[in-house]
Formats: sequence, structure tokens, C-alpha cells
Amino acid sequence: MTAGRIRVLIVDDSAVVRQTLTEVLSTDEQIEVIGTAGDPFVAAERIREQLPDVITLDIEMPRMDGLTFLQKIMTQHPIPVVVCSSLAQEGAESTLKALEYGAVDIIAKPRLGSKQFLEESQVVLCQTVKAAAAARLRPVRPRRTVEPKLTADAILPRATGAMVETTEKVVAIGASTGGTEALTVLLEALPADCPGIVIVQHMPEMFTRAFANRLNGLCSITVKEAESNDTVLRGRALIAPGNHHMLLKRSGARYYVDVKEGPLVCRHRPSVDVLFRSAARYAGQNAVGVILTGMGDDGACGMDEMKKAGAFTIAQDEETCVVFGMPNEAIKRGGVDRVLPLQSVAGAILRYAH
Repeated sequence: MTAGRIRVLIVDDSAVVRQTLTEVLSTDEQIEVIGTAGDPFVAAERIREQLPDVITLDIEMPRMDGLTFLQKIMTQHPIPVVVCSSLAQEGAESTLKALEYGAVDIIAKPRLGSKQFLEESQVVLCQTVKAAAAARLRPVRPRRTVEPKLTADAILPRATGAMVETTEKVVAIGASTGGTEALTVLLEALPADCPGIVIVQHMPEMFTRAFANRLNGLCSITVKEAESNDTVLRGRALIAPGNHHMLLKRSGARYYVDVKEGPLVCRHRPSVDVLFRSAARYAGQNAVGVILTGMGDDGACGMDEMKKAGAFTIAQDEETCVVFGMPNEAIKRGGVDRVLPLQSVAGAILRYAH
């Protein structure tokens, strides 16, 4: 990104969406919309005329779909791309493929006529574009072949000591921009009997379920989108549903999650701070806190509270982050015990848990 305002190109086949995104992004003095395009061919002409710092891209478009255009961008001239997608469940899988192909983040396409949605969108859209502009683009990681889970775990989950041991560890993880790939790397490295995990990944509603399902197919552990009263079990990760906060709670020896609505916290819903504060309160020294790549400061205060409550806390290092904002803020506030490259985080969790 060059000095000055962040130059954005909006690519969407809907003129109304192009106008709405232009109006929303133009409210931020740090962002300049330099052009719009109704399809990838027009977008390519706009890019030749003036190179943008960030592209917002629709997936379903005429003449060339967004995924094909994204692949061309990443192979010919990598530019940070934010996918702007409708909240349709059927489109979630293709949108997640965009993240695999190199897109930086996902934003929800504005719902016209919803005043609260547009007000919140102004915060989220502008924050996401700023994060994309600061993102470190990386080569796309090849996907490993996924073997089907043909163990008894598919029918009857393994027994857990969580109901009888009051010292059961719980891992709370927070991530934002670049977090979908970071979480994939981290969770793939964990064994099937690892401590129970609760995760907040900044992502719109509908996409968290598809993301959880994709991770469930890639990892040895079970991964699911969280529902209220889900028990936190060994070998299972619960991901906060988009547009809802998630809290860790405890009843006797049982840890469980509470999924609830509420205002944006640290400009996000779900918020990492909300999860981390609940982990500090209900798990204390039995918790492990992990803050991964992301823009802004969500999670920094909550991680400090976790450390003060006796938890072991880890931040991803700058070298392996797409955006070092969230880990850096947590480090600066003194809430981090260890700063580690992404590839070392799983091992540190397991060592502390045992």
C-alpha cells in the first residue's frame, strides 16, 4: 500500500451493491473508492488504469465468476482481496474456497433497508478493508488429502474426564484477518485427545458453520459451530457462530458455552474479548489463551485478564501473522507469556496442558 488513503476497487454485478459499498467505505477518510466494476473484465481494465490497494469481490458474476478472477489476480498480480458475499448458506462453500485461493477476508453483502445492519457494516467494512491493506500476502498452501474418519469416534465420541476432573484444561483462541488459514494450520496439528477448544474467528454468520464443517473434515479433532449449552470436551473445538458472542461457562466440573446476541464489542460480534474474559472468570489457571493474526485490538484486554487469572497465554509472532495487530496489542499490554511462530503453538498448548 502506498502512503495516503487506501485505494479500493469494488467488483460486483449489482449496481445497488456497488453504490452502497461506495457510500459506506467513503465515510472513512482513510479510504478512497477509486472505481467500481460490474464484472471481472471491466475490473481488469480498471486495474490497468489505476492499481488499487484492495479489491472487494463478489463471487457470483456474469462472464467470469469471482473465484476464477481471484485465481488470475493471485497468479498474475497479487492484490489483497476481500470477498463480499451474500449470507446464503449455499454460497458459503465457494466463499471459503476463495480464502483458500488467497482472499484475505470475508464481509457480508449489505442488506438494504436495515438501518442497524448498515450502521454496523460501516464499522466492519472499513475495518476489514484497512486490515486487508495491511495484510502480508502469502503463497497459497497446498491442501493435503483428507482421509475419511473411519474410527469409532464417528459414532461414539471417546470418553472424557471433563465431568470428573476439575483440573481439565480449556483452550480459548481468538483470530481475525488471516485467521482461517492460521486456525487450519493449528488445529490440523492437534491430536484427537487434545484439551477442549473454544474459538472466536471474526467471520459473518452462515460462514462459520461451513468453516467448522471444513475443519472437521481436515482435522483429527471434531470441529463444530457452537450452540448454547454445548459441552467443551477433549478432542472437540467449538467455533462461535457469526454475528453472535460466545462465552465459556462452568457448572461443577463441566465446561460449556453460552451463545448470545448483543452489541458489537471492540467493533466485532463475536468478540475475542468477550470469550477471553469469560475464560478468565470461569476457567482461570485451567485455561490456555491463544491470540492469532488479526487487525485491531480485540482480545488484548481479555488476554490480560486471562493472564492475571493464572492462565497460560500465547501470541502468534509477527513473522507468521498476516496482520500482527491483535497479537501485538496483547503483547504491548503485558498479557502474553509466550510469543511463538504459528507452527509452534500446538506443541506449546499440549506441553502446558500435560
